[in-house]
Amino acid sequence: MRPMRLTTHAVTVIALALTLVAGGFAAWAGRSWYDAAHDDSAAYAEQRDRALAAGEQAVQNLNTLDHRDLDRGLDLWESSTTGELHDQLVDGRTEFAAQVKEAKTVTTAKVLSGAVTELDDRAGRARVLVALRVTVRTPGEASTDKDSRLLGELTRTDGRWKLSALGQAPVGGTPAG
Repeated sequence: MRPMRLTTHAVTVIALALTLVAGGFAAWAGRSWYDAAHDDSAAYAEQRDRALAAGEQAVQNLNTLDHRDLDRGLDLWESSTTGELHDQLVDGRTEFAAQVKEAKTVTTAKVLSGAVTELDDRAGRARVLVALRVTVRTPGEASTDKDSRLLGELTRTDGRWKLSALGQAPVGGTPAG
């Protein structure tokens, strides 16, 4: 039996077909990349991630304080907040500092998980839910851990997300009646 030989014409047709397939793939890949790079949902997701990271960090900051380095801790509280919450912290700073110095407490917070529950990127507002474990150490006593869920409101100021409100998240449902 004789081996099959490709003619010059057949080789040219195959090469042309492969070139067209490669060119089509390149055009599709380029268009997909362009669409992804200019998609509003990607920018929205980036803002959501920034808000979440800032919210988690701010909630952790506001639940961490060492009586031995009180000014640094309270300065961090103030730099993590804005609006009415910030004003409350500034106004109550002296009294609160005296209480912490007297109690000689050290609190350390660790974020267990967090989620953005609302995001209005245009208005610069977001809400986060953060699960947190706070360890409290007092001289002469064993340290205690407390887990809590906190709801925080964030406001974007000067391009940064800062905590503008913070409170306990409700736990469980309402009893059946």
